[in-house]
This record gives sequence, structure tokens and C-alpha cells, in this order.
Amino acid sequence: MPPGPRDLAVFARASWRPERPDRLLRAAVAAVVAGPTVVGAFAAAAARYPAATAVIDHRGSTTYRQMWRASDAAARRLRAEGVGPGVAVGLLCRNHRGFVIAMLAVAKLGADLVLLNTGFAGPQLVDVTTSESVRVVIHDDDLADVVERCDLDRAMPSGELEQAAGHRHDRPLQPARTDGRWVILTSGTTGRPKGAGRRGAAAVGSASALLAAIPLRARDTVVIAPPLFHAWGLAHLGLALSLSSTVVLAPVFDPAATLTSLTTHRADGLVVVPTMLQRILAAADEPGANRRPHRRLRYVAVSGSDLGAGLATRALACLGPVVYNVYGSTEVAVAAIATPLDLLAAPGTVGRAARGTVLRLVDRDDRPVAVGDTGRLFVGSEGTLEAYTDGTTKQRIDGLVATGDLGHVDADGRLFIDGREDDMIITGGENVHPTEIEDCLGQHPAVADVAVVGVADDDLGHRLVAYVVPRPGHAIGVDDVREHVRTHLARFKVPARVVFVARIPRTTTGKILRTELS
Repeated sequence: MPPGPRDLAVFARASWRPERPDRLLRAAVAAVVAGPTVVGAFAAAAARYPAATAVIDHRGSTTYRQMWRASDAAARRLRAEGVGPGVAVGLLCRNHRGFVIAMLAVAKLGADLVLLNTGFAGPQLVDVTTSESVRVVIHDDDLADVVERCDLDRAMPSGELEQAAGHRHDRPLQPARTDGRWVILTSGTTGRPKGAGRRGAAAVGSASALLAAIPLRARDTVVIAPPLFHAWGLAHLGLALSLSSTVVLAPVFDPAATLTSLTTHRADGLVVVPTMLQRILAAADEPGANRRPHRRLRYVAVSGSDLGAGLATRALACLGPVVYNVYGSTEVAVAAIATPLDLLAAPGTVGRAARGTVLRLVDRDDRPVAVGDTGRLFVGSEGTLEAYTDGTTKQRIDGLVATGDLGHVDADGRLFIDGREDDMIITGGENVHPTEIEDCLGQHPAVADVAVVGVADDDLGHRLVAYVVPRPGHAIGVDDVREHVRTHLARFKVPARVVFVARIPRTTTGKILRTELS
């Protein structure tokens, strides 16, 4: 669906800058020639600011003109391997310019792009590439051994595509008018990851919702820390490049290096998942660290898993009123956004419905619940997924898609996520949502991280076990943990057992892997 007048107004506000009319004309012509796809958006950016820095990574910086030409050359190399419309290409790369070049090259050919998790083990990668009919995989050099097991037509190192950029051509590549699918995989915390296929036009609504709530602007410098194969990282890469901004990437996340990067590059924005933000704040507390980045930082966009009231409060205190908590998923895209004002008033909230989004909370009989009552959350927008690539889908009510989350809305219309439907623990006949206990313990000054699971019990059905990571330099014992919960929550929510651990197992986006704890 093409962008409507309100979407165009939002994009215009975000991209406006005083400049020469000929730049705007070049950008408009380039967008029309390339078509209404991600390639068209990048073509407009490259025409508008060809000499501007597009990407900064561990190898230095590269301009929009250089990236455009490099992706042209990479597309020619892939086309020689038979890549084109209808062919599925897997991308198994960390965050660096090679990812962006490969992404653009595949898009220019109108092929389908399957974004692969760099943490996949060999068998899981085989499973996913087979289920998604991937024929070519572009990969980082050190991941070649994982790719070897897959049944492919071609496995190509990302460096080989970058080397192709050295071969100059007299004529620029004409991008395909076909808009290939982009397949983003679900987190797969409880089974094989499923593919969510989207086309570039489907991202318009989500992009508009983010631009309407978060102060992203043209020619920003933004540090993107989450993996680009995840929807959250990819969304901000697309937004930044569409706005002719500079993207700062690192192949491996390092909290201290990220803090330094914010100051070195005078970043306007930072994109993270909650566990990354937690580690950045810990790094800021280290002796000699700059506790607050420079004053130019306008936004810290957080998503991917539960932010929690404790972490939100610490982030606002350290970074200032620049934190935005975005709730969504691969299936429903951007659903709700909490602004700094929302978080200051109610730190545990995920905010209000994003622009163009409908939220509905229902009980077990699919009837709307009252304000303050917990219900099953359904979401509807232009960005909601019709079906997974295997043909399966989620429950729907009046066109709204089930998120699998439980939540409630307060009297001011702010949404709070109470937990996952399948994570709910029944202990002694009482329903307990582990997220509530985790959020409570997350506000304890001596707790760095926490996860709560249910373990089978003959008498209670399940008993609660809290896995706690102590904050460095803070002393905390079992009784302290239990007393903190007892003071703030009902007695049946007090963990029967407390286990202190060095780390909580999580996905790359920060979701707790509860099966590895129970």
C-alpha cells in the first residue's frame, strides 16, 4: 500500500532540511527511476547527499555514492550466479557495511532476502534455509563452516561481494521494478524460528509510526547496536538510510565502546535492546566513565524485549529524558510507543497505541476487559502479518492479530505488558506472571538482571524460582530477594527458591530463554 497523505507529511517533516533545490530534484528523479522500494529510498538519499557518510564501521567510513556503486557491483556479481526475482538469498552477516551492500544488491535484483541469525548452530541453519527455500547464502568469513552443511547453489563470503566493487562499469545498474520479499525470522525461543515475509511497501506504516513519535531527522548520526537481521535493527537501518543519515555499526556489541562511540561521533540517536541498555548503564558507572553522553543525544530507542520499570528509571536518570520504549513484534510491527514523559509518569509502561494502530485487550471469551484488568492483547495495523511463510497464522479477532502477550491499560490509556500467555505460572491455585516479579526485583539496587520460572511441584502445581544476577559491588542474599518481593507483591508471588547466577540466558534481542533455566 503506498503512503497516504498523513504518512507523507510525517516523512516530509523528518526529512526536511534547508538546501539547494537541485538536490531535492535529483533525489526525486532518482526515487522515481528506482521505484517505490527500499532501493528507491536509498537512491534518493545517494542523489541528495552523494558525498555524505552513509556507514561508519570497524573499517572506517564510506559515503552514499560509494555504497551505491558497491551495491551495483555486488548485484552484478549475484546476477551472474542466477539471483533474480523469485530466488531466495540468505544473509548471514554481522553489523558492518558488507551487510548493507549485500542487502541493497539483493533488493536491486528483486530477489527475496532471508535474514539469518548469526547465532544459529549448523543444524538450525540447515533447517531454516531448507524451510525458506534459500538457494544462495551471503556470509561472513568466520561463519563459513556453519554454512557448509546447507544444501545451496552457492555460499558466498560477503567480502567477495565487496571486492566486486573494484570492477567499474560504464553504465549504472538498472534496479528491478520487482519488490522482493524480506523474510524476518521470529525469535524461536520455543521452537524453530518462523519466517515473516514482508515487502518494502508494508514497512511504510511502521516507519511513519516511529517518525511520528521519535525525533529522528535527516542527516542524523545514529548508533545501531542490535543485530541488523532482527526487525528492530533493520527498521532503524532502513529509516536512517532513507533520511540520508550516518549509521554507526559494530560487528560485536561492546557497552563501553558504544558509550565512546556516542561521544566520538556526536550521535543524535542510539538504538538498543534492553539488555544492551542495561550493560551500557553499567559501563557508565565504571570509574572514569562518562556517565552521560554529549548533549546532542536526542533519543534512545529501546525495543526487542521487556524494558521494565527499574531499567527505565535508571536510564532516564543517567541519559536524561530521551528514552523511548517501543513495543511490537515480528508479527504486529510497531504496536505502542512510550515517550520519555510516559516513562517518567509510569516507568513500567510500553506507552500508547502507535499511530495507525488499534489495540484490544480481551478475556478468555474474547470479550473486552475493563480498565486495569489483565487481558489477551490483539493488535491491528497496516503492518500486521497476514501469515508466516509456511502458511500458518495466529488467532485473529475482527482482523486484529494475537500477540501472545497479556496486558492491561491504566486510566490514562497507557499499556502495560503483564507477561506471555504461555509463561503464566499456576502456583497454589494462583495465576502468577513472572514478568511482574522480574520487574519488581529489577528495581532492587543490588539486582543487575533476573528471571523467574516455574518448577513442577506435587503440592503447589508449580513453585517459583528466581534466578538473580547481582550488580557488581553490591551485596544481596536470598532473604533480601524474598523480602523485597514480599514487601511489594502478594505473598504467593514470593519465590520459593533463589539462585544467584553470573548471567541470564537470552536471545540476541534480550528475550529470556526460560527453558534453559527450568
